[in-house]
Amino acid sequence: MKQGKSVQILGTVMLVLTIIFCILPFLSMFSAAVQPQGTTPAGIQFTAHPHWENFVDAWNMANITPLLISSTILVIVVVPCVVIFSSLGGYAFAQLRVPFKGLIYMLFIVGLTIPFETLVTPLYYQISGMGLLNTRLALMLPLISLNIPFGIVWMRSCFEQMPRDLMEAASIDGAGYLRTFRSIQLPLALPSIASLGILTFLATWNQFLLAVVLENDPNKRTMAGALQAFVGQYQTDVVLLNAGALLIMAPTMILFIFLQRYFIRAMLAGSVKG
Repeated sequence: MKQGKSVQILGTVMLVLTIIFCILPFLSMFSAAVQPQGTTPAGIQFTAHPHWENFVDAWNMANITPLLISSTILVIVVVPCVVIFSSLGGYAFAQLRVPFKGLIYMLFIVGLTIPFETLVTPLYYQISGMGLLNTRLALMLPLISLNIPFGIVWMRSCFEQMPRDLMEAASIDGAGYLRTFRSIQLPLALPSIASLGILTFLATWNQFLLAVVLENDPNKRTMAGALQAFVGQYQTDVVLLNAGALLIMAPTMILFIFLQRYFIRAMLAGSVKG
């Protein structure tokens, strides 16, 4: 159906306003990050002589290198585990006959409704009782388990949209459930898997509370913990705080730029299901 000119103009205006609304915070942070240190920038204002050394000072002041290594190790372990377990679980809930499948799935739904903050104290005592406190496993295991409920719900929705004809054709050709999952379902589910990987990466990379509670060594926490270096008891260096925040956000922004087409494809696949 052909759209009227007024509808096109309105859509363009709304799109431009949305882009401006999303870009303004980054412009404000960037403009503040290149101001002289010790100042308090107000609003968006650019200087004729930007202080690019602020990013180097922020990196060194927050000791970001070990935090970058720590966050990378967490991501390398947590993201693949969540993606693999969630894909297998989502496939089982969507395609296989599992005893008490509805009840088990409802438990995962309930897990999504529990506020994360209420789990921190029990997690601390549980990890302490297991003798894992102040180790990398103290962060890896909770992050994997906390992300799996959402991952299973996400992947179940994906596998439920798979064409039944392909399943029946694979069954006629003698393919079992595992072969069907590996050769047919996984390639079709790639956009949803990539989207789940992005969301899990963001949740792991930006995790701050668990890292502070379960890890005493500041160098073994996540990148988000670097922001503490710029917040003092009596004064906060706004310029370096913005520079450090941009450095912390850079990996997630780069990852999303490269994988955004999979994320959008997964969103559209869910929206057009009828």
